[in-house]
Amino acid sequence: MRRPLHALACIGTAFHHAFELGAGVGLVFQPQLGLSGAVALWGTLLPAWFAVAVRGAWPGWERPLALAAGLSLGGVAVHYTMWPWETRRGVPWLTQAEGLRPGHLPAYNAILYGWAAAAALALLRETPRGSRRWAFPGMLATIPLRWSARHHFVWIREQAGHDPAWWNRAFAAR
Repeated sequence: MRRPLHALACIGTAFHHAFELGAGVGLVFQPQLGLSGAVALWGTLLPAWFAVAVRGAWPGWERPLALAAGLSLGGVAVHYTMWPWETRRGVPWLTQAEGLRPGHLPAYNAILYGWAAAAALALLRETPRGSRRWAFPGMLATIPLRWSARHHFVWIREQAGHDPAWWNRAFAAR
């Protein structure tokens, strides 16, 4: 495995999406693409990212990997800027997020921290210095995701109200 930390950042993204879907809060970009479209998107992007990280020797892939790591860091930051948190042991800890039940939050915080750590370490240890700057556009690209996330939660509440399903069950009773 050429870039295990980049592969871990990819796995962190997959865990994040799977956890949210499994908890009944839907999937990122589901309002825009539908459930099957969002599954197709992530089911294509994540394996491709993982394959590039594992094989990692191809020239020219340093920039896309740095961009993906930046997207990961920005994605985690979006969570801590959108949802309430408190400081625990010197670090931010989400106290509410995305309609998750309180019992989900310890695992969710752990996933977010693991995802961020893998992405940051991938940038520092596996990304050539000259390619690291590509993480910044990745981080900036997550700023519009705040709007997308707000839209997601308006949409999912509406969906849960008129079409309850397993993927929106966190909002079905609200």
